[in-house]
Order: sequence, then structure tokens, then C-alpha cells
Amino acid sequence: MPIHDTVSTVLVVEDEALVRMLGMDILEEAGFHVLEATSADEALGVLGGGSEVHLLFSDIDMPGSMDGLELAAVVKQRWPRVHLLVTSGHRDMHSIQLPEAGRFIRKPWTNNQLINCIREFVIN
Repeated sequence: MPIHDTVSTVLVVEDEALVRMLGMDILEEAGFHVLEATSADEALGVLGGGSEVHLLFSDIDMPGSMDGLELAAVVKQRWPRVHLLVTSGHRDMHSIQLPEAGRFIRKPWTNNQLINCIREFVIN
């Protein structure tokens, strides 16, 4: 069962297949409906295609036309109700600028860390 009705569909954006599959497995086991994308461009296609997404969970460092921070900014502008959670194993939370109400989780994350971070969106 989802943590809360306001966060039931998560779009996981990660270019590394194993990391993407791990995140998807964790979220599916927690009861979320999970969509996936391998790049920011693909993620924008999913969002623009009419899929209802409540939370974007994106890696920051990705190849393509934009990184995860740029993707988060575009999503916040076009779909302001979508919650934003970004992750990186190469950057520190203090060195990144997130859109308003966005959150950061450092890689490698555990099942509990990821789920608890998403719970914070419901509480705040």
C-alpha cells in the first residue's frame, strides 16, 4: 500500500540500469506504481505523455541534453505538483541547488533511507 495517496506514482530517472532497477524494486515493494526513464529527455516524454506522476526520483549526473538538476527545475516549472527527489554519489547536498521543496538523498541509499525520504514529502 502506498505511503500516502498524494505520492503513489514515482518516475525513476537513472541511466545506470542496475541502480534504476534497484530503486524501482524498492519502491514497488513499498506499494508504489513505478515508471522509468534512462534520461531527462525520456522523463520529460513520460511526463508530457500524460502519465500521472507524483514524485520524480532522479540521478543528478546523467548524459544527455540536461542533468538531473536541470530536469528537476523544468519539472517544477511545468508540473509544480510533482515532488522532487534527486540523488548522487558524486555531489554533496551543500553543493547543489534544488528547486523549492526538492530533496536530496546521497548514494548509496538503503531501502529505509529511500522510503523515509519519500515519507518526508507527506509530512511536510
